[in-house]
Amino acid sequence: MLLSSLMEQTQATVMDVRRLVYGLRPPALDDLGLVAAIRQQAESYGFVAHEGFSGAGGDGVSGETGLVFSLEAPGNMPTLPAAVEVACYRIAQEAITNVARHAYAKTCRVRLSVDREAGVLEVEITDDGAGMPEERVAGVGLSSMRERAEELGGILTVEPGSQGGTRVLARLSLLAQKEHAEGATSSWSAPSASS
Repeated sequence: MLLSSLMEQTQATVMDVRRLVYGLRPPALDDLGLVAAIRQQAESYGFVAHEGFSGAGGDGVSGETGLVFSLEAPGNMPTLPAAVEVACYRIAQEAITNVARHAYAKTCRVRLSVDREAGVLEVEITDDGAGMPEERVAGVGLSSMRERAEELGGILTVEPGSQGGTRVLARLSLLAQKEHAEGATSSWSAPSASS
């Protein structure tokens, strides 16, 4: 009984540590910038086509999956709040991983766009794969993407693509982060020692 309890506590602690590590800022964002970091992630699964790519250069690398990615991003990507940049990267990373592992796709398109007037960053990932099963259950990856978008006052939509496959669209608010940074205080407080 004691061993079983200890194993459960250890597993819970490992999961907590994984969540903390997952939430940290990926070094690739500081080393490469958002667009190049997403490009690097896509390259790990397949060839990245040059057309439509604006930003950091590179030669594209052929991966083992035979999957071809295209990446579209504004050439003049504005400086983004750190939390928005991390959320965008993690959402793209998870969606790219899902395409490579589950979609049986030949192509995948990643598109970043900024609507400065509305204060919104959009990241859209579309593929030409098998699409989503009708009885799909949102796993940890989809739930994580949705939570990241919602934490920033944004939304995440996962739906069938217009020509088959799947479309993931995250709209991340740049304004909510700015307002939060300018003076909103957290309602969280540390538990007292007497509780």
